[in-house]
Amino acid sequence: MNLSRREFLQLMIAASAAGLWTPRNASAAGFAHSPGLANSSKPSEVYNIPKFGNVSFMHFTDCHAQLMPIYYREPDIHIGVGHMQNELPHLVGKYLLDYLKIPARSNYAHALTFLDFPELAAKYGKTGGFAHLATLVKKLRAERPGSLLLDGGDTWQGSATALWTNAQDMVDAALLLGVDIMTGHWEFTYGMERLKEILENDFAGKIEFLAQNVVDLEFEDPVFKAYSIREMNGVSVGIIGQAFPYTPIANPRRFVADWQFGINEDRMRANIKAAKAEGAQIIIILSHNGMDIDIKMASRIEGVDVILGGHTHDAVPVAIDVKNPSGRNTIVINSGTSGKFLSLLDLDVQKGKVKDYRYHLLPVFSNLLEADTQMSTHITKVREPYNSKLSEVLAVSDSTLYRRGTFNGTFDQIIVDALMKHMDTEIAFSPGFRWGTTVLPGQNITMEDLMAQTAITYPDVRRNEVTGAAIKNMLEDISDNRFSPDPYMQQGGDMVRVGGLQYTID
Repeated sequence: MNLSRREFLQLMIAASAAGLWTPRNASAAGFAHSPGLANSSKPSEVYNIPKFGNVSFMHFTDCHAQLMPIYYREPDIHIGVGHMQNELPHLVGKYLLDYLKIPARSNYAHALTFLDFPELAAKYGKTGGFAHLATLVKKLRAERPGSLLLDGGDTWQGSATALWTNAQDMVDAALLLGVDIMTGHWEFTYGMERLKEILENDFAGKIEFLAQNVVDLEFEDPVFKAYSIREMNGVSVGIIGQAFPYTPIANPRRFVADWQFGINEDRMRANIKAAKAEGAQIIIILSHNGMDIDIKMASRIEGVDVILGGHTHDAVPVAIDVKNPSGRNTIVINSGTSGKFLSLLDLDVQKGKVKDYRYHLLPVFSNLLEADTQMSTHITKVREPYNSKLSEVLAVSDSTLYRRGTFNGTFDQIIVDALMKHMDTEIAFSPGFRWGTTVLPGQNITMEDLMAQTAITYPDVRRNEVTGAAIKNMLEDISDNRFSPDPYMQQGGDMVRVGGLQYTID
């Protein structure tokens, strides 16, 4: 039979996933204690999480400014390379469900996979929305006094209202949500002055912005606070921020012209030592590295108990236990994207060590959680001046339009097709962004949907004449980035989206 490139890749991934393999120390401890996430329609069952331990964190990341409930289809292709091949988080669809023994077509199966997406989206409804997220945060906080809410970044970018309000809609939403600590990535694309303005005015005394790996370009002095020491139910906890290390590569350098980024392992070790010298009993890293990088970092740096990660949009319902150089485990998690999930991590800390934990990746089902009144009022107010523009109907979709995938997405294809038509070119390229919501078949495509795919602070479309050799070199450079077997060399998103050409990749 004849297979398309996409079909061949899917077949190869399915074949490799069907073999005998064991994810690296994947812990099912948290998942085993989430009984309501099977097919229940009762909020009391879905979100009734037994309290455990004495230190609790809530974590969300990569919401990309989605204040309203959305549809978000998880990827059907998510290729891991090197030692990450056939490891979480690079396991999708049926194989993820089989490994975790999640019932097919259940509410949790729908949240975690692309399977039967349009049908199950109609059945289970939209996910996320800050008003519904706020309700869940308040519920868990009331049950776990002294817990902290951590924001992994990519919060201020990804919607029309975030762009048009210069991020103010999301800044105010984070304050209402009760975020305690955050780090960043796309936040930097609003520029150094705007970021400083928000931190010095809106966030002062309320939300700490931590980034140990950002230093002054000339003198290498820290730009932001590296860590925070918090007392949590009698336990002294050190929280270290790790911003996206490749911001000046993935985004224009001009936005952070005076700052230098990087993974900065040595600086991380020094900050761990300093936090412990100040009395921190356990160390938490709030990271925007990406999960593969976090797993490698966990294997190389001593003294880290937990890494709460973001950037790669991976919704991983079990924690990954990684052996660090001291022989102890570091717990690594990632909390998905678009406000679709809230992670809950309960730790049992005794005598300065994590003795046990429970981890729960909780889908934010908007039809199971009441909207928080205060947050709803804020959302209505910030959207009101733009409602007519946001609701403008551009077309009607005849298929599922989604963004996420290693090589392409159907909304990406619309973008490159439109570029070729509008710019009168034979070939078009569009960045492999991972953010962007999903549109169901038969649904209106609105200006808000379009902006959820394209709202950036540096829009630029160029028409050039280039050689085939230059195109080949460009594709090889991007491939070397995306598929490097060394996670520390993976510096961006997914493969560039292409229109008007086909390529074979080895």
